Amino acid sequence: MPFIPHTAEDTRAMLAEIGVPDIDSLFDEIPAELRSGVLQHTPPGIGEMEMLRLMGARAAQDAAGICFLGAGSYDHHIPAAVWDLAARGEFMTAYTPYQAEASQGTLQLIYEYQSMMTGLTGLDVSNASVYDGASGLAEAVLMALRATRRARSRRVLVAGTVHPHYRSAAGSIVGNQGVELVELPMGADGRIDPAVIDRDPDAVALVVQQPNFFGSLEDVDALTDRAHTHGMLVVAVVNPLSLAVLKPPGQWGAQGADIACGDGQPFGIPMASGGPSFGFICCREALVRQMPGRIIGRTLDLEGRIGYTLTLQAREQHIRRGKATSNICTNQGLLVTAGTIHMSLLGAAGLAAVAAACAANTRQLVARLTAIPGVTERFGGAYFHERALELPRAADSVVEALLGHGILGGLALGRHVPGCERTLLVCATEKRSSEEIERYGRALEACLA
Repeated sequence: MPFIPHTAEDTRAMLAEIGVPDIDSLFDEIPAELRSGVLQHTPPGIGEMEMLRLMGARAAQDAAGICFLGAGSYDHHIPAAVWDLAARGEFMTAYTPYQAEASQGTLQLIYEYQSMMTGLTGLDVSNASVYDGASGLAEAVLMALRATRRARSRRVLVAGTVHPHYRSAAGSIVGNQGVELVELPMGADGRIDPAVIDRDPDAVALVVQQPNFFGSLEDVDALTDRAHTHGMLVVAVVNPLSLAVLKPPGQWGAQGADIACGDGQPFGIPMASGGPSFGFICCREALVRQMPGRIIGRTLDLEGRIGYTLTLQAREQHIRRGKATSNICTNQGLLVTAGTIHMSLLGAAGLAAVAAACAANTRQLVARLTAIPGVTERFGGAYFHERALELPRAADSVVEALLGHGILGGLALGRHVPGCERTLLVCATEKRSSEEIERYGRALEACLA
């Protein structure tokens, strides 16, 4: 729909109708000291042609070359049909489906999305998405607190191998709500020793990531059972693509994790310089009343036809603010649409094939890079499609040098993890070919030489 601005005459007529002399009078209740005044640092406007030239030059800066970077956002193939369908007007411009009789298509799509996510996670219920994986973790922590109101503490154990951005975002959201996030130290193998849970048996919940930030696979069965022994809930942070080949959180240990969350970016969402994406939360049925966001249900109408409706919506705009499960969550509807189409096109077998290809390519990459003198694996043990490599010199300088060869070589961990200044986190998705992996190997050899 094109934007048609009001003319000066339109503005005068509307102001006259409501008896206001000018637009500034509409905001006279705002104290003068809070107003921005003249925007002195805003540059003057430019013409369309100059604007396109400027934005084109900025877009060209994103052309970093072949991508071997992961760390939460991954360069997966997105079938052309995904955004051809998601960009249709029915989805692209659809508003929140408050009126079920006018929104059956959107409601059914979200219902199918929820069904797919519960199938992947092995849990009972899925919500209709949150902003992203990091804010999803914060919501999951708050869910755990609400479900254990009688607990003796408001402490939540968070594995030190959880993505640092997730830990930071969750801390920012829950820190002012009386929740203390206690970091569990990482072992020398890049994983969490289940025994460290015993140091704080009164904690409300345990947060563990699988695969973890370093790409390694945690002993989630032992961690889950240990936490449940102390009466803690278990919050699983997961890569949804990995669940096509790894044990789902609903089957961890003897009872399974209680809540699962993460980012849906691997499903049909481009990296796009870091976003936007969509987060997901799934849980056991016993915790459904603590779920933020909305849940779509399927029912029958008076004539026996299948219909879809908003079954649960516990946001502050729907109920009393004090009773809301969240004041910040939203449904990333268009991105969920793309993710649902992506999962539908690939199916269970297709997702498993993609996950297996990612794992195989990463092992080929690790073998090629560790054949270079001085390059070793930082940690042992099993991993999925990311691996931390130790280099003979600072990783950030190597990453910078690789850009000159047209390669986005990975994430230098020094800025995120103390003591990892020479550690590089690399990833190879299903898009990486043997030729590209070999090109990376030759480029790294040149950079280290």
